[in-house]
Amino acid sequence: MKALVYTGPESLEIRDVLPPSHKAGEVPVRVESAGICGSDMHAFLGHDERRPAPLILGHEVAGVAEMPDGSRQRVTINPLVTCGTCRACKAGQDNLCPERQIISMPPREGGFAEWVALPERNLVAVPDHISPDQAALAEPIACGWHAARIARAHPAGARDGARALVFGGGAIGLGAALSLMAQGITDVRLVEPNLARARYLSERCGVTVIKAEAATQRHYDVIVDGVGIAPTRAAASAAARPGGIIVHIGLGSSEGGLDIRRMTLQEITFTGTYTYTAQDFRDCAQAMFDGRLGPLDWVERRPLSEGASAFADIRAGRTAAPKIILKPDA
Repeated sequence: MKALVYTGPESLEIRDVLPPSHKAGEVPVRVESAGICGSDMHAFLGHDERRPAPLILGHEVAGVAEMPDGSRQRVTINPLVTCGTCRACKAGQDNLCPERQIISMPPREGGFAEWVALPERNLVAVPDHISPDQAALAEPIACGWHAARIARAHPAGARDGARALVFGGGAIGLGAALSLMAQGITDVRLVEPNLARARYLSERCGVTVIKAEAATQRHYDVIVDGVGIAPTRAAASAAARPGGIIVHIGLGSSEGGLDIRRMTLQEITFTGTYTYTAQDFRDCAQAMFDGRLGPLDWVERRPLSEGASAFADIRAGRTAAPKIILKPDA
């Protein structure tokens, strides 16, 4: 099969590779759409030791599954494979499973290819009115859905009239903003410094976008950091109201930014979040299918063969759409 293979820092090649082998209980899926994630960009730049070259990246995937009964089923993929038996899995916190694996990270190859294979329990059936490109958004939006659920469970996020601020206008930040609104917080603002993307989000996605310098001019009950670098953490520390909560998704850098003194004196909660539980993924997908997260039309499509140039354009800030979808059959 054809695959886009990460071969080293800033190097991607289309190669002929063997189709993925699948264990008992796993299902082969013919990929129709695969989104480029920020973590794929980290790997592309050589910043993720968990993803050594050569490797097929990509974990935001929708396609057609060859089901065990011989039928074919349109699906979106939960790429997080867990054991199902540990304490975390039994408690419904399967995203914290110590044995967790994710496609695009060894030993599992990713979705920038013609085929992937996953356990049947990781597949969510997609209704006819949802396109493969829309279905592939379930994974990044589920990260925001998980963060929004955690925020809403906190007293600050549960209060009437709660105000929320999101840093980052990529699919993670946008998904968080849409999820917060779908889960009942109506006053949501988003910070995105890329002017072309900011206009895109305002005009196409129904999100209120503000400039970075305006972020700390008022206090917010809930803050979601979908970027995860020192400046966004510093802004989040300053913008959180006393008793508020900062939910941290972004993996941009590991150090700096938090004003620990202010957070201590003002009892501001900080929580990291990783991906989503299996239930979060299903709930998010159903919200998408029901139209609660908008039209989901904020993608740019490119052939898998042009994947290297797509990565280069994302790095250079030449893309306005929050998500580029790679199409193996294009």
